[in-house]
Amino acid sequence: MKRPKALLGRMARALAIGCFAAAALGVSAVAAAADAASATAGAQSDPQTANAVADYNAGNLSGARAEFQAAAERGNRLAEFNYAMMLVNGEGGAADVGEGRKWLRKAADANMSHAQYVYGKMYDDGDFVERDPVQAHQWFLKAAKQGHVQAELALANQYLDGRGTTRDNKQAFYWYKKAAEGGDMTAQYVTGSFYERGGDGVPKNLNVARAYYAAAAAQGDPVARLKYQQLSAQLMKSAPTQ
Repeated sequence: MKRPKALLGRMARALAIGCFAAAALGVSAVAAAADAASATAGAQSDPQTANAVADYNAGNLSGARAEFQAAAERGNRLAEFNYAMMLVNGEGGAADVGEGRKWLRKAADANMSHAQYVYGKMYDDGDFVERDPVQAHQWFLKAAKQGHVQAELALANQYLDGRGTTRDNKQAFYWYKKAAEGGDMTAQYVTGSFYERGGDGVPKNLNVARAYYAAAAAQGDPVARLKYQQLSAQLMKSAPTQ
């Protein structure tokens, strides 16, 4: 399947999402955004983690960091992840990337999907580690299999580009569609592109393509809105007259 320039641009944009850009939202927000169930359970099951979240959100970063550390040392995976992010970002104390990676790996090994995604993103981008797309692929796959939407998108990008794995457009489409169904705007646009062009085992279907473009447009994508309008006009012209 040929990749048009507009599609390639979206790949680059998706791949450029920073691992730690969301950290400014707050530690609990970072975890909860993509791993809400485990984040909620992690805080509720451990009062110290809940206190740490509250302290972080109140601006008591040094207190939150100490509390996350204590809870992480007892094996709470939400605390492991949040303590890792505070260490990497230098919040509440000096930055310690090596120690942060260690705790991030612990949370990932504990099957926290967002930790798996962030750990994979480190290797995909070469942030704080030597770039290793094969390693990234393994962690993206673990997270994607748990329904982590950003990991599904990252995995799809890898399959499309043959980065860290064999190039496989069928697998790329599978994971783009998964991410699209999870509400990712970029994945919705790309899935629409697959259906618009067809090939690689994807049947050409302009009606389905139009629906995916509409979903992306509803989230504010101006190019998807244009594609929706173009396909709508095309389908109207080809409709049989009564």
